[in-house]
This record gives sequence, C-alpha cells and structure tokens, in this order.
Amino acid sequence: MNNRMTALFENKHENILNIYFTAGYPNINDTVTIISELEKAGVDLIEVGIPYSDPLADGPTIQESGTVALKNGFTLKLLFEQIREARKTTTVPLILMGYVNQLMQYGIEKFVKECADSGVDGLIIPDLPPAVFERDYKELFAIHNLSFTFLVTPNTSDERIKMLDNLTTGFLYVVSSASITGAKSGISDEQVAYFERIKPLISSPKLIGFGISDNETFTTACSYAEGAIIGSAFIKMLSKDGVGGIASYIKSVRG
Repeated sequence: MNNRMTALFENKHENILNIYFTAGYPNINDTVTIISELEKAGVDLIEVGIPYSDPLADGPTIQESGTVALKNGFTLKLLFEQIREARKTTTVPLILMGYVNQLMQYGIEKFVKECADSGVDGLIIPDLPPAVFERDYKELFAIHNLSFTFLVTPNTSDERIKMLDNLTTGFLYVVSSASITGAKSGISDEQVAYFERIKPLISSPKLIGFGISDNETFTTACSYAEGAIIGSAFIKMLSKDGVGGIASYIKSVRG
C-alpha cells in the first residue's frame, strides 16, 4: 500500500505533527479552510473527526465540537464534498476518525469507496475490534488504498501491542493515558515510562496523542515517537480565535 500517508512516514521519521479537528466546526463550511490553513502552516498530517452523538473516546471539548457540528447540519455526504474540494489544492495526508455505527449507517462499502474517491488516505475507527477488521475489512480497505490505524493505551498488554503493530497499515496511535481526550496537560514520569516500555515492541510508526497541546508536550512526545497528535487544544484554540488563529498556533507548537 502506498498513499500520501505511507509516503509521509517513509520520508519523515521525526517531529511529525498531526492535527485533529471536527468536521463542520466551528461553522459548517470551515472544513476546507481549516485543511488549507493547516497545510500552509506546515502540519504533516490532518485527522478529520466525523461528528457523532456518542463518541466514546472523546473528552468534553471534542464532544462539544461534535454537538455543534451536528446542530450546524453536518452530514457525511457534505464531508466527502468538502474533502473533494480541499483536494483540489491540498496534498497533505488526510485521515477520517469515526465510529463503526457511522460507517454501518452509511454503508461500509459505500463509505470506503467515497473515502477513496474523495481523497482520504486512512481511517481511525477506535471501536472496530481488530479481529473484525482482519476478517471483514482489511482487504476492502487495502483495495481502496486506505490505511488503518489502531490505538494502544497504557493498559494494552505487550502481546496485544505486538498484534496491533502487525495489523496496522498506517501508524500506531499511542494513547498517552488511560483517560479520555483532553483530560490532562503535560506528560508525567509514569507516561514516559510507558513510552519507553512500548518502544521496542513496535516497528510501525508511532504518534502519541491525548494531552499534547503546546511546544513542550509536543517536543517531549516526539522524543519517544515519530510525532504527536493534537486535538482538544487545537479545537479550544479554534473556538477562541477561529480559523485566523491557525498559523500562529501551529508556529507556537513547532517552536
């Protein structure tokens, strides 16, 4: 499999910055502008969250942004139109992050085909069990050149980490703590010990997420992985400063 995302990890091995935002937030038509501004600001990878009424892994900030997006009239049909529009001018790798029910309701084959046709490079579906992925979807995603990312947490056993490392066709999303997104700031000694423990178990690229918000936490995370993911802190910035604040925020994270 070779798409924009796998090409990124082949060509860059450190300080990879992945920014997560919720589609349709703050305003329904901000998606294309946000993608464009993030690429201009030098972000390596963009994770577009699909608003959902019951987002299990997301903290209050991301949940609230999803609620606003749904009230704004967000639909998956609109998202695919927006990604097509963004693809006219952007080459940055794009990942969609959502939940199994959303795919089921849309129709999984239709969803996957729309991803490929609109220019999506990968998927993160936290509640899709690895065994189901391998049995039912791995081949389908591969046919449509979509990489798939699994999450590991401090509670994931070494054996399971190795299994997920073998299964992932994108990167491994290293969840920095056992809490929901956006719940903490800073990186503790306990988290550092966890990053050290899992490093030798993983051969896939790793990006650390949850609790990354500024230059200090980004730099620390990047010393234990190929890069890091910022979500809640970016959404808080958007709610305060709007799309006009993107360039200065990314500059502050890069340092």
